[in-house]
This record gives sequence, structure tokens and C-alpha cells, in this order.
Amino acid sequence: MVSREALKEELVQTDAEYRRLHAEHQECERRLQDIYQKSFLAQEDEVQEKQIKLRKLQLKDRMEQILRSHSESRVPV
Repeated sequence: MVSREALKEELVQTDAEYRRLHAEHQECERRLQDIYQKSFLAQEDEVQEKQIKLRKLQLKDRMEQILRSHSESRVPV
């Protein structure tokens, strides 16, 4: 049985949608880190933070769907 991490790595290499979602998820994380580096968050930063977190969650949910689908397809019958 393939581990979840190994399956994630395989999907990054072989599944275009998963690869795109993964890259966008990482970009969201980078943008959040940029916001967190600020000593003072303006209202615009707080709004942007919430939007990024929501998008990041949407991406993670879709990636999980793909992962689950691929994982289930590997289960021997």
C-alpha cells in the first residue's frame, strides 16, 4: 500500500489538476507568510488574509478529493 505522502508526490508528478492546485496552495501559503511578517496589519491585509485562507481551504478540499479518488482506485478488489 502506498503512503499518503507518496501518493501526493506521485499526483504532483502525474496529475495536471493536482499539480496546479498544489502550486496555488503553496502560493497562498507564501502570501500568508508575507502578511504575517508585517508588524501591523491594515484592514486590507486582514481582508486579504481571510480571502487567502478561504481559497487555501478550497484548494485543500479539492486536492483531498483527488487524493481520495486515486487512493480508492488503488484498493485491490
